[in-house]
Amino acid sequence: MKANIKAILKRGFGILLFSGMLTACNDDKFFLLEDRNGLGSEVVWGSEGSIDFHLNKTYELIIPKWPHQVIPNRWDIHLASDENYFASEEGHAARALGINGEALHNHDVFYVGNLYTLNYGSNRYFDIARCNNAIKFIPESTISDEAKRRFLGQYHAMRAMVYLELVKVYGGTTLVLEPQDPQNLEAKGRASARACFEVIIDDLTKAVDYLEGVTYSGDDWGRITQEAAASLKAKALLYWASPQFNPVNDPKHPYDASRWDEALEANKAAYDLCIAKGRSLMPEYGKIWQTKGRANSETIISRSYSSSLPKRGHNEERSNRPVSERGSPNRAYRATWKLLQAYPMKDGNRINQAGNYDYDAVMFWQNRDPRFTATFAYNGSSYPLSGKGESRIQWTYVGATVDGIAEDANWGVYTKKFTTPSLPAGNVAVTNDVGGSGMDWIEMRLAEVMLNYADCANETGDMGTAKNMVRTIRQRAGIEAGANDYGLGSVASIAEMRDLILNERMIEFAFENKRNSDLRRTRRWHLLSGESLETIRIELKDGVKADDLNGGDRDEINVEDKEDYEKYFRMSIQQQKTGFGAMNIPEYHNFYTFHNDYVWRGVDIYPTIGWAGGTFDPLDN
Repeated sequence: MKANIKAILKRGFGILLFSGMLTACNDDKFFLLEDRNGLGSEVVWGSEGSIDFHLNKTYELIIPKWPHQVIPNRWDIHLASDENYFASEEGHAARALGINGEALHNHDVFYVGNLYTLNYGSNRYFDIARCNNAIKFIPESTISDEAKRRFLGQYHAMRAMVYLELVKVYGGTTLVLEPQDPQNLEAKGRASARACFEVIIDDLTKAVDYLEGVTYSGDDWGRITQEAAASLKAKALLYWASPQFNPVNDPKHPYDASRWDEALEANKAAYDLCIAKGRSLMPEYGKIWQTKGRANSETIISRSYSSSLPKRGHNEERSNRPVSERGSPNRAYRATWKLLQAYPMKDGNRINQAGNYDYDAVMFWQNRDPRFTATFAYNGSSYPLSGKGESRIQWTYVGATVDGIAEDANWGVYTKKFTTPSLPAGNVAVTNDVGGSGMDWIEMRLAEVMLNYADCANETGDMGTAKNMVRTIRQRAGIEAGANDYGLGSVASIAEMRDLILNERMIEFAFENKRNSDLRRTRRWHLLSGESLETIRIELKDGVKADDLNGGDRDEINVEDKEDYEKYFRMSIQQQKTGFGAMNIPEYHNFYTFHNDYVWRGVDIYPTIGWAGGTFDPLDN
């Protein structure tokens, strides 16, 4: 028999129940309260103000952050995909793609592990425990019924968020739904995926009910709304219906088409509710991430940041900017050639499809979906930064200098959707816990709700609704109708529309931490095997000297004229580090397995099939 799960949870709950209360309320008096199961005191749960303290800390621990701010402790594998060059060198991300000749091991996946702190992501069961206590004790409180419903709706929604993320990663996981006595823990084993989804859907159904009529003002903006809970429920049912949990042609796990019907109903309801609540696509794609708070009509769930408040800024702006503007560009935002080719032409047709525009691999940026230019800065293009306006030109060729500062030689294109044109270069980095970018992290926006809806409509044979959702998103992007209905007219089958929607998600949500999950949800993660992780590099033609161009000759180049452009530049495809091969992802990686620490210290916590020692089937009912 394995060691009791107390070894991994007991100490953790002890820290949660005592230092957790102190951290949440910033008041030494709370540390001394006599309580039930650590957080059951009538003083704690009997006051809206004290519940607000606890709730604020719960938001801090659960609402996702900018992903690359939390990549230590093996979180980086969840960011590896075919959209970025993040895995091009050693690290767990490279192993997630198998490009370094070594696959992930049991100890490489770290959502639940032997970390006992109240820091974001240290142990997701800490987050669940906070919600469990609130869900148990708020109904016993003396606060008004209206306040109870408002609080409970948010706690139910956040518990569901955590469990959905765990299930997406692991399949069935340990279900803990009641406050735990550290001396007598009852949590053990791994529940079935079905049981986990039942809990998630129940939580979100309650949240939708509790949050009806709830609105927020002032500093409470950004809390979970009824439409956010409905959108999360719709997303959960999309996952339950999708191939990751509902595979086709698997004799052991029969396909259940009725799941798609249920998902369609929920996704239609979520979309309709969002519209009724005043949510709408932002008019300009390039302004989505640059628009904060209430001004962003598209935001459904987000985490707010501030460049002026202590410990509220982040370094993502620095990770995107070129060196000439005080940046330190990160490979996580270095687009693969595959991503650059995924964008359609201006009329919505694929780059290899006949239409109003012809694709040219040399002048790859020309006549593309306007989201391409809104997302990327290419060699010789306008890239407004540091208040310098549209006249600021970004050069990306090897040996380029901008304003006398040498740029990194490896960036063929920069990602600019997460940069702020007006932010001064001197404020780009966080210094002494202040500064950096105050750009909010948007975890869910209306475009995702719409594409989730499109996915469900397509799988149930409603091609018209599926196309309408995509068409609306493409119209916002500025794509032309052309002769092929924004590139949708020639799509005639469910399979073709399925491919188009997945590609649409890749470009609409580029670098928004969706791609890894999308590939595993659709069971296409392992199909990357055999592909190479490639990016581009802009080099000078033989005989062209960087010093001459940097000295002013480039001002005369018409980068939109192919003949003139090719006099000076050529593009090369850059592979990952020497010795790294093509991607090699086992099919069983559609589900990861728990870190060995959790397996060894738990009761009946077994590894997932396919992984070393794996006996747990994540799809068993």
